[in-house]
Amino acid sequence: MPRWISILIATTLGIVVGLLYGWMIDPVQFTDTTPDALRIDYRTDYVLMVAEAYQTEQSEDEAARRLAILGSQSPALLVGEAYNYARTANYAEADLALLQELSFAMQAWQPIPGTTLP
Repeated sequence: MPRWISILIATTLGIVVGLLYGWMIDPVQFTDTTPDALRIDYRTDYVLMVAEAYQTEQSEDEAARRLAILGSQSPALLVGEAYNYARTANYAEADLALLQELSFAMQAWQPIPGTTLP
């Protein structure tokens, strides 16, 4: 039997076994999780994105609303944790400046009485 036929049979068998295992024996199970379950590095990246949006929009209410999906902590505390992690992880100075600007804004931000963040 020619060598290329053996290779073709082995490749086909490998694909079939891989698909059978992935689809029937141990398929991926997706679960819904909330953003507050993110690791600190991903949380910091999200807060940095909020800081970039804040720099453009200059809306404390919108920034606080975006930060609210990360949990029940105050927005100022969330940004402070992100800033501390970013500093220890050697983020760029421009990113640290954005986080610091958002931190100052969230420390001064006061929600409108009677409203809740989504």
